Amino acid sequence: QGLPWSVLSVDYQRILQVLADRARLHQGPLTCQEMAAMFGMDVVPARVEALRSKAKRLVARGWLAEQQPGRFTLAAGVSEPGDG
Repeated sequence: QGLPWSVLSVDYQRILQVLADRARLHQGPLTCQEMAAMFGMDVVPARVEALRSKAKRLVARGWLAEQQPGRFTLAAGVSEPGDG
C-alpha cells in the first residue's frame, strides 16, 4: 500500500487506469470481458482469462477489490498516479 503505480508493469497499470477512470466518473465495477473490449482485445476466453489472472493478482496485492465475483474496482485507498 502507498506504492506508486510505476512499480507495476504496463499491463497492470492499464487495468488500474481504466478502473480509476470509472471511479472518477462514478461508474460501477468492470468484468474482465468488459475490460478486454475496452482495451480493444478480442473478447475470447484466452484473453479474458489472462486479464482475470492479472486482476486477481492485483486483488491479492491490495490494488483492486472484488466485492462481487468477477467484478473489479479499485481497492479503498488506491489513488490515481500523480495523486500523491
